[in-house]
Amino acid sequence: MAYIKVSFRRAAKTDANQPEIVKALRKSGWYVLIISQLKNCCDLMISKAGRTIAVEVKDGTKGKASQKLTEGEEKFMSAWQGEYKIIASLDDVEALSAKTSNETK
Repeated sequence: MAYIKVSFRRAAKTDANQPEIVKALRKSGWYVLIISQLKNCCDLMISKAGRTIAVEVKDGTKGKASQKLTEGEEKFMSAWQGEYKIIASLDDVEALSAKTSNETK
């Protein structure tokens, strides 16, 4: 089993769209834990209807190079043994919420 060293970042940069992503997730009924200040980790942990997902937020308005995962994010994604999603837009939030709603019916 791989372990990743996780620590706090003093001035963690968050993607510009993270606040609107968090707001949309919460509006859709997701519990959102913001952990973007952790180094070598994802930005959010979200849960709804018994489903927990590690989420990396990327700004979908930026080019693909700007949306690339950092080395620490890549390592976390590889080591995480649960569900992991990259969310880059409100459309991604809607699609995830719709899928979860359909699964719980």
